[in-house]
Amino acid sequence: MQSSNPIFNRSEGFNGRGARGTTSAGYTDPSQWNVGRPQQGGYGNQGYANQPYGNDPYGTGYAPQPVDQGRMSIDSVVQKTGLTLGTVVVFAALTWLLTGSINSPGTAQTLYGLSMLGALGGFALSMVNSFKKVVSPALVIGYAALEGVFIGAFSKVLEGVYGGGLVVGAVVGTLAAVGGTLAAYKFFDIQVGQKFRTWVIAAMFGFVAVSLLDMVLGFFGSSFGFNGFGPLGLISSLFGLGLGVLMLILDFDFVERGIAAGLPERESWRAAFGLTVTIVWIYIEILRLLAILRNN
Repeated sequence: MQSSNPIFNRSEGFNGRGARGTTSAGYTDPSQWNVGRPQQGGYGNQGYANQPYGNDPYGTGYAPQPVDQGRMSIDSVVQKTGLTLGTVVVFAALTWLLTGSINSPGTAQTLYGLSMLGALGGFALSMVNSFKKVVSPALVIGYAALEGVFIGAFSKVLEGVYGGGLVVGAVVGTLAAVGGTLAAYKFFDIQVGQKFRTWVIAAMFGFVAVSLLDMVLGFFGSSFGFNGFGPLGLISSLFGLGLGVLMLILDFDFVERGIAAGLPERESWRAAFGLTVTIVWIYIEILRLLAILRNN
């Protein structure tokens, strides 16, 4: 069943078009891995009995083995996700520390500029990564770095305006949301259907479109408050947080499908990218929600 998620739909395995055990030669049945090659048995080399030096120049008696390029696994996904999230944290911390005190002259403008640079640059790379057929680890790390700049600048501005403790609360809330969603996904054995995927992805694109529209209108002083910190901002933040949790469920499902399809290990980067996008989304919505609640 094909995925609607633009992050994963470029990969055959995430859409059920791959198969467990698929090799670089395209064979899906392990018994086919030596098709066209003489077979071996035990320590002998029965297939090469009449040509001992044909493909075995040293006469060792060992037939060539298929090269295992490695398969995507839970461990590889966790490792790559940890690396991308670590990049986000490092660049967020550097942005926070290197921009000086929020009360210093010009710091606020610098932070606003960095947040816009990180947000727009991260969005551009997210689109490239989403529709790129062959995943690029460098672009995934680049996206994480830009998102780190955005998060660091945006978080520092909100803490300066609404008081301390927001970032700690948002981090704890994000960890709770991710952990709780994963526990619910496994404990309740949530099954993701095509209609669920379609509605969640449609809602995500709609949410992003409205957010971008409000941001553009804000440049002309005509923002309607969707990204703001008023009543409409509260509603959009609650909706965005709920949408982020649903997207996380899709991410878990897509990762399971990719592992079951036997995707090559490099696809762990695609999975890590998708998870990082969603986790950053959840963090931003919780941070906004806490700021709005404190403002009221």
